[in-house]
Amino acid sequence: MSAVSLVPFVDSGKTKGEARPIDLLISDDSSMHCELLKNALTHPRSPFNVLASAVSQAEILSHMHSHALDVALISESLQDGPLTGFSVLHQLKESFPNTKVIVLLRSESDELVVDAFRGGARGVFCRAEPLQTLCKCIQAVYEGQTWANSRQLRSVLDAFTGAAPLHLVKSNGLRFLTKREMEVVKLVVDGHTNRDVAQRLGLTEHTVSNYLFRIYEKLGISSRVELVLYSLKGHREPLP
Repeated sequence: MSAVSLVPFVDSGKTKGEARPIDLLISDDSSMHCELLKNALTHPRSPFNVLASAVSQAEILSHMHSHALDVALISESLQDGPLTGFSVLHQLKESFPNTKVIVLLRSESDELVVDAFRGGARGVFCRAEPLQTLCKCIQAVYEGQTWANSRQLRSVLDAFTGAAPLHLVKSNGLRFLTKREMEVVKLVVDGHTNRDVAQRLGLTEHTVSNYLFRIYEKLGISSRVELVLYSLKGHREPLP
């Protein structure tokens, strides 16, 4: 695991001597997972105060309107479905700019890391890392830093250096997909990685990546997250 890099971002407006706990919102795909995370973060000497827990996009926004929160931990997937945590990032950035967002990822996917920062996150944290590192991540982001390890930072820099112009979403794009491309879409929307898709369809990971590139071009989107959100919004006919 590469060392964690802390990059100055903005002044948090809090003094170092301030003893007030850091007020948090936590989110996950189930109430049990939220409770486990809350218990892990709030021991007697903890600097954190979990004010709200959420398992859906609606609950996240409701709690954000009800509490003045310092940091929100947004899980990549909620009860709404795989990767649905990403769909609230832009709204949090626009409506609650004083709350800093950390996206909790299940794996170190370069694409998801880039989408998290593009959506307005101040930090990304992979669940494979220890709890102590998450505590450091929360503290750093609260203090106005951006949290990512060196590999994640490289993926973000590479993505933005070679970023293509944004496309308008093509509302009828799915009708132009082949049967095989539709099979790939269904598996991706269900939360499978490129490796999973390759194994299920008897393809190589490289071939799956090529399929996704063509699918993105046909739909006028640019990432896996956009593909999942596209499928959740009514921009399409129901998947067979």
